[in-house]
Amino acid sequence: MPSDRPLRIGTRASKLARWQSDWVAAELTRLGSRVEIVEITTRGDVEQLGPVAGIGVQGVFTKEIQAAVLAGEVDLAVHSLKDLPTEQVSGLVLAATPPRENVADALVTNAASSLGELPAGARIGTGSLRRRAQVLHLRPDLLVAGIRGNVDTRLRKLDDGEFDAIILAAAGLTRLGWASRIAEHLEPPRMLPAPGQGSLALECRADDLATQAIVGQLNDPATRLGIVAERTVLAALHGGCSAPIAAWGRLDGDLLRVDGLVASLDGREVLRASTLVELAAEADDNAARLAAAEQAGHDVAATLRSLGAEAIILAARQG
Repeated sequence: MPSDRPLRIGTRASKLARWQSDWVAAELTRLGSRVEIVEITTRGDVEQLGPVAGIGVQGVFTKEIQAAVLAGEVDLAVHSLKDLPTEQVSGLVLAATPPRENVADALVTNAASSLGELPAGARIGTGSLRRRAQVLHLRPDLLVAGIRGNVDTRLRKLDDGEFDAIILAAAGLTRLGWASRIAEHLEPPRMLPAPGQGSLALECRADDLATQAIVGQLNDPATRLGIVAERTVLAALHGGCSAPIAAWGRLDGDLLRVDGLVASLDGREVLRASTLVELAAEADDNAARLAAAEQAGHDVAATLRSLGAEAIILAARQG
């Protein structure tokens, strides 16, 4: 990257995406870099009707930004990590995963103080098959309906009475200053998050070593270990947004705990698996720790497959 121009950050234009890219820009500025933010419209932003899974392609919120990085139009992409497909795009590298926000889902409602207090038949809005399945498992008497749009759009639909409650990521609400809207945190293991939920993904060109060195200063090793395990579960099950799959990896000293879940769309079948792995204690043995995290994800996925996960995933994809 020429020293006479700023590092260009590519991002979606939603309020949450801008908060995330503005945070990255502020951190890089603090570290001495000049930055410029470039807004990019993705297919997921344009096609707002129907569920994301119905668009039929992976990376509906990331592909256009990744293409801009590869074309040299921007130097760095900032994604919500849960939107990033598990298959690595040739020519790109995940340069950093900054410290993670709260991984939990959040219930937002004006009608009750908790999921348990919602009346039977209450209409719940979510665009996530994973959330749908887990909510119906906890409360099969509720009516779960699809909802699309940015966080502020979904909150407006709730306030306008289209839904009795909605479920969003606690991280997004907190980042946008709307934590006070949360009626209840649906904390794991009660409700497992999407792989990468609450995390950011900072992606740049594989041959752009200068940008990698700059952005790498924002990487949080503990966050990276957890999301490597989670994304491995998703990849090993050949999941994506078209199946109710959840995973939660977190570091406890030198122990990595990983939980995985596969559920039927109606919430009646829920398969769970977990593992606990002791990581190499040496802080500089990062490759070994990452390899162990990846293996932990494979182990959880293998257990889920042995319990019948593949049949549930296939049925979910068929609707």
